[in-house]
Amino acid sequence: MSSTAIPSLRPVPASRPSARPVAGDAGDAALREITDDVMRPLVTRPGAGWWACFAASTIALTIGVAMVAYEIATGIGVWGLNRTVGWAFDITNFVFWIGIGHAGTLISAILLLLRQRWRTAISRSAEAMTIFAVMCAALFPLIHMGRPWLAFWVMPYPNSRGPLWVNFRSPLLWDVFAINTYLTISLVFWYLGMIPDFATMRDRTDAPVRRFAYSVLSLGWNGSARTWSRYETATTLLAGLATPLVISVHSIVSMDFATSVLPGWHTTLFPPYFVAGAVFSGFGMVMTLLIIVRAVMHLERYITAAHLEAMGKIMLLTGSIVGFAYATELFNAWYSHNVYERYAFLNRLAGPYAWCFWIMVGCNALAPQVLWLRRARRSVPLLFVLSILVNVGMWFERFVIIVTSLHRSYLPSSWTMYRPTIVEVGTLAGSFGLFFTCFLLFIRVLPMIAMWEIKAGAGRAAERRA
Repeated sequence: MSSTAIPSLRPVPASRPSARPVAGDAGDAALREITDDVMRPLVTRPGAGWWACFAASTIALTIGVAMVAYEIATGIGVWGLNRTVGWAFDITNFVFWIGIGHAGTLISAILLLLRQRWRTAISRSAEAMTIFAVMCAALFPLIHMGRPWLAFWVMPYPNSRGPLWVNFRSPLLWDVFAINTYLTISLVFWYLGMIPDFATMRDRTDAPVRRFAYSVLSLGWNGSARTWSRYETATTLLAGLATPLVISVHSIVSMDFATSVLPGWHTTLFPPYFVAGAVFSGFGMVMTLLIIVRAVMHLERYITAAHLEAMGKIMLLTGSIVGFAYATELFNAWYSHNVYERYAFLNRLAGPYAWCFWIMVGCNALAPQVLWLRRARRSVPLLFVLSILVNVGMWFERFVIIVTSLHRSYLPSSWTMYRPTIVEVGTLAGSFGLFFTCFLLFIRVLPMIAMWEIKAGAGRAAERRA
C-alpha cells in the first residue's frame, strides 16, 4: 500500500473487486486498484471521445478570444447595449458563472463539515469546476470596462492619481473583494485536498520529471499519524472558513441589483434567492460533467448512481426554493399595490420577453419536480437531461431579471428592445470553451477523484464487514 494510506485502514481483499459499490465509498475495490483506476487517465493516451470534446471546446475558446479581441480593439459599441439596457449579456454571463462556481465550495466545505460521505467521489471535480467558473466570470467585468488594461484601478492602493479612489459603498466593488477572496479560498482548498494524492502519485511514478514535480507538490507528505491528524484539522478549519463564502459571495452579487430602486430589483428576497439559485445551477453543471466523465472514463464504480441520486435530491430542494422565490416575487408585486412593481412583473409574464420567462419557469421550477420520484433520481439519462435544462433555465433567469427590468423602466419614452450581437454570442461561446478546455485538461493532468477519501471509505467498509 502506498505511503499515503491512512494508518488505520486495512486493505480490502482483492478477491472481491467486482462487488457492487456502496454510496460514499469504493465498496470492495482494493486500495491499490483504486489508485490504478484513478491514475489510469493520467498515464494513458486520451481516447477519441476526449479529443473530440477538446477540439470542440478549443474551437469555441478560439471564437471567444477573437470576439473579445475585436471588442477591445473596436469598443463595446459592438455589443447590443443601448442607453436604456446598459447591462445585458455581460452581467448575465457574470452572474451565471459565479453561480456555477458555488457547488464546489458547498460540496467541499459544508458537506465535509456535515460528514456527508457521498461527497467524496465528486468533491475534487466540483472544486476544479469552481475555479474554472470563477475564471470565466471574471472575464466579463474586465471586458465590460472597455479598457481592461486599467482593471487595477479598482484595487484600493496608494496611487499618484490624486484623490481618485475606489467607491467602497459600491456593490460592484464588493464583487471584486468577494470574488477574489472566494477564488483564493477555493484554490487553497483544492490544492490542500490533493496533497495526499500527490504523495501517492510520487510513490507510484517512475518518470524522474513527474516524480520531482509530485514531490514538490506533496510538500514532503509521509503519511504518518501525526501528519494525518494535522491535515484533518487544517481541512476542517479551512472548511469552516470557506462555508460563509457560500452565503456571502452570491449575496454580495445580488446586491448589484437589490441596492437599486429599479422595479423588479429592489427587494430583500434577492440574497437567499440568488444563493439557492447558485447552488442549483452549480449542482446542475457538476452533474452534467460527472455523468459524461463517468461514462467516458469508466468510473461508474466510484461515481455511482447513489451519488447522482443524492445530487438529484439537492437539485430538487434548491429548485423548489427557486420556484418558491418566483411565486414570492409575483405575490409581493401584486400585494404591494405599487404600479411600477406590478407592471415590471406583468411585463415579464406577458411582455416581449415572456418566452424567456416561461423557459426559466419550465426549466427551473417545473422540470425538477420529477425528481420526487426515486425512479427518476436513479435514471442517469433523465438526470443528464435535467442537468442541462437547469443551466439553460438559470441562464435565462439572469437574463430575465436584468433585461426585462431595464428595457421598460419608469419612462415610456426610453423604452427599447435589446438584441445580442454576434460578438456577444461569440463571447458567451468562448466562455464555455474556456471552461470546458480547462476541465478537460484537468482530468488529464490531475486526479479528478480524491483517492485518499475513497480509500478511507473502503477501509471503513472493510472494518464494518470484519
